[in-house]
Amino acid sequence: MINAVHWKSEMEVLTPQEVAAIHEASLHILWHTGILMPLDEDKYDRLQDLGVKVDREKQKVYFPPQIVEEALKKAPQKYTLYARNPENDLPLDGTKGYLTLDGCGNQVIDPDTGELKASSKEYLGQAVRLADALPQVGFLWPCISAQDCNPKIQPLHELQAMLVNSSKHVQAMTAVDPLNAKGTVEIAAAVAGGRENLRKRPIISNFQCSISPLSYDGHGLEAALIFAEAGVPTGFMNMQIGCSTAPATLAGNLALGNAEIVAGMAFLQIFCPGTPTFYGSCATMMELRRGGVTCGGPEDFLLQAASAQMAHFYGVPANVGTFATGAKASNWHAGVENAVSGAVSMFSKADMMCGAGLINGARIFSFEQCLMDCEIYEIVRRVTQGILVNPETLALDVIDRVGSRNHYLVEEHTINHLREVWQPTVIDRSLYDEWVAKGKPTPDKIAREKAKEILAQHRPEPLENEALVAEIIRDYEKM
Repeated sequence: MINAVHWKSEMEVLTPQEVAAIHEASLHILWHTGILMPLDEDKYDRLQDLGVKVDREKQKVYFPPQIVEEALKKAPQKYTLYARNPENDLPLDGTKGYLTLDGCGNQVIDPDTGELKASSKEYLGQAVRLADALPQVGFLWPCISAQDCNPKIQPLHELQAMLVNSSKHVQAMTAVDPLNAKGTVEIAAAVAGGRENLRKRPIISNFQCSISPLSYDGHGLEAALIFAEAGVPTGFMNMQIGCSTAPATLAGNLALGNAEIVAGMAFLQIFCPGTPTFYGSCATMMELRRGGVTCGGPEDFLLQAASAQMAHFYGVPANVGTFATGAKASNWHAGVENAVSGAVSMFSKADMMCGAGLINGARIFSFEQCLMDCEIYEIVRRVTQGILVNPETLALDVIDRVGSRNHYLVEEHTINHLREVWQPTVIDRSLYDEWVAKGKPTPDKIAREKAKEILAQHRPEPLENEALVAEIIRDYEKM
């Protein structure tokens, strides 16, 4: 069972007038500044036939506002992220949100030794197996890269590691070129029982990232169309950095990033109308002292909230970067940033939240951090659901019966509802003397031991077509 966020409370950081201003600014950018989109001549011809202005020499496309707005109307507002196990299906219907991992770290903290290691396919399989056991994780990203595999088809190896170790939905976000897009679709179809079954129940989704400022990779756009033609939900993600690849002001940062995502979605709907899509954002700011990224500053949180709001303005699901602290360890620093980040994403009604388990600015996967992020997620999830008020929960009968100077411990009403009280997995609520007697365990130590226990005991649902998946990968190794 997946622990989804069911929203009762929400926050908005932009007024309706400000949302409209961001939208209009993005339309201005797409028409007057344009966006670089390397495409083949047939696609340029198609765009020009619609009234889009194309500079073929510079590979730039200039979208008229009305073309963008008409294209976006074709995107479905609701659809489902299907899973290999139907019990793990995730309806994207605007009433709930889901957590996923992040991608793609190139290092991992070994759960047994605590040493920092290079990422590998085996470590990815372990991380996904952990996530498969966690009800807070709704779907999967390749949280670390399979660096020990053939780089030409590394995404296919990552997909295999995820399918073998989990029956949850997979967002195959590293397939960013035609070869790996075709291979990903072929593998997913083999697992789903054929291409028509995949079209009916796409067990994978994909997104392509813009390259800020105002650019897309041509191979990525080709890959997007391959996924869309197979019936696979295909979104677009921005990762602009304020002061570097985007303006220093949050409004300018948002207007530019919004233009990139709107251009991607419009492009998709022009060539594959009706394809399920989504609005992704991992926008951030430059860390001005060292030239990195902030990964946890207040600007990041405002961009999370504003991006979710813009996605909903366009009537598509929001996939927002969440957690992925800049901390180097699972400590107070990580807790502060990820608690605020998680709260902002959930109260902003982000449909998909990516980021569990990565530290050091999304470079290192930590098994203990993944569990700690799930603990944060669970706390905030309970808060966003609010308080249920009805005759049963008001408990007037039992209040009358217990009266004054008594207690509720043995009441049937208490017994019926006591399991609704949240219980922690990582947080230690023992008495001080008990905690000292146990050796003063820190949350990261508790989480690491819990992760090791899960890895030792959890067995994911077997993949029936595992041999066929391996055969497909062997075929692609020869290409």
